[in-house]
Amino acid sequence: MKQQIISMLELQDKMNSKVHANWRDQEFEWYRAIWVECAELLDHYGWKWWKKQTPDVDQIALELVDIWHFGLSLMLMSGDSTETIVARIGDAFSKAQPSDDFAVDLEKFTEQTLATKDFDIAGFSRLMVGISMDFDTLHVGYVGKNVLNFFRQDNGYKEGTYQKQWDGVEDNEHLVNIVAKLDTAAADFSGELYTKMDQLYSKLCK
Repeated sequence: MKQQIISMLELQDKMNSKVHANWRDQEFEWYRAIWVECAELLDHYGWKWWKKQTPDVDQIALELVDIWHFGLSLMLMSGDSTETIVARIGDAFSKAQPSDDFAVDLEKFTEQTLATKDFDIAGFSRLMVGISMDFDTLHVGYVGKNVLNFFRQDNGYKEGTYQKQWDGVEDNEHLVNIVAKLDTAAADFSGELYTKMDQLYSKLCK
C-alpha cells in the first residue's frame, strides 16, 4: 500500500505539471472539483424518493477515483512530506467504518470539504468501505484514469485533434480491456499500460 500511494502521488504531480508547469502556485480550487463530483456521485447512488433507484456501484467507484485525483492534489499542496502523507492515508483507511447510510456519509464528506476546503481522508475512506471498495481497486482505477489523461494530452486533447472513439469504441472501454490483460501489481504497470494504449491507438486511429 505504501508503494502504491507513493506511485499515485508521483503520477498526480506529473499530471498536474502537464496541465500547468507551476500548478502549485495557481491556487486551483481542488475542493470545488471534489464537491461537484460528490453531486454526480449522489446521482449514481440515487436520491429521488419519487422513483425506484438502484445504486450503480461501478459508477460510484469511478466517481470516487475522480475525487481521489483532486484529493491527492490537495495533499501534495499541504507541504507535508511523502512519508507523512502516506502515514495519514494508511491511518485513515485502517480505521474506516461506514454508517448505515451511504448518502449521509457522502453529505458529511461534502460538508467537510466545503468547510475546510481540504481533503477529508477519513470521510473518503468511509465512502469506499460503504461500497466495499478496497485500496487495490482504487489504485488500479486511479492509475488507469491517470494514464488515460496523460495519453489524451499527448495526442492532441487540448488542441481538439484527439480521437476518443477508437474504431467505434470509446477510449475508456479500450482502457478497461487493456488493464484486464496486464499485471496491475507490476512496478511499471503505468508505463506498460501507456505503451499498450499507444500501440492500439496507432493501429486503429492513425
